[in-house]
Amino acid sequence: MSVQTKIYEGKAKILYTTDDPEILLADFKDDATAFNAQKRGSIEGKGNINCSISSKLFQQLEAQGIKTHYIDSPAPNQMRVKALKILPLEVVVRNIAAGSLCQQTGLALGTVLKQPLVEFYYKNDQLGDPLLTRDRLFLMGLATVEQVDMITHLALQINKSLGEFFQQCDITLVDFKLEFGLDSQQQLLLADEISPDTCRLWDNAQGSDPNLRVLDKDRFRRDLGNVENAYQEVLQRVIKTVESN
Repeated sequence: MSVQTKIYEGKAKILYTTDDPEILLADFKDDATAFNAQKRGSIEGKGNINCSISSKLFQQLEAQGIKTHYIDSPAPNQMRVKALKILPLEVVVRNIAAGSLCQQTGLALGTVLKQPLVEFYYKNDQLGDPLLTRDRLFLMGLATVEQVDMITHLALQINKSLGEFFQQCDITLVDFKLEFGLDSQQQLLLADEISPDTCRLWDNAQGSDPNLRVLDKDRFRRDLGNVENAYQEVLQRVIKTVESN
């Protein structure tokens, strides 16, 4: 496989074409951003770690019948993926109140939700990725009713699968962000990545300590330190759990 042209560079990844128009190469970066890129930095080894975690989690989901863009990982920080038309939506699933949900509702950090909450955000940095109502989503033509219903169903299915998997890692899945896209057959597939960059993950072994338990990008956002160690800890637990299953 020969890499051809860079077609996209985001905050965390670079996408390249390959000699197969149906396949792209995603190059995971060590760059770290927060607050819509207002805060920037670098996390040593993040590209390799996030690519490895995402690869293993995509394979776990595929084994359970959830279709993703994942093909394989030819290098530690590279993933071959199916070429998709990405829907301009960020789909957030929440199990426990944290982050913007606390800021916007007044719910206390750590409040366990009675049922998972699925939210849609407009993927647009200039507008600050605003929260969307279903009516606004349809007004803007961002997805069809059928696609939104399917995404909601898949998001809850993914949440159940990942939640159970992370519990085996002695980690609580607080919330996470998903992206979806359409392949050349107009089939809806899970895209992007699943990693400490896109999930809030709390270490069950640290009890209720609000700082020690954080194993995700909140360590970077909130200047908690030991960011690389936290990401590496997630990877090691994921590998151990995959190998034991």
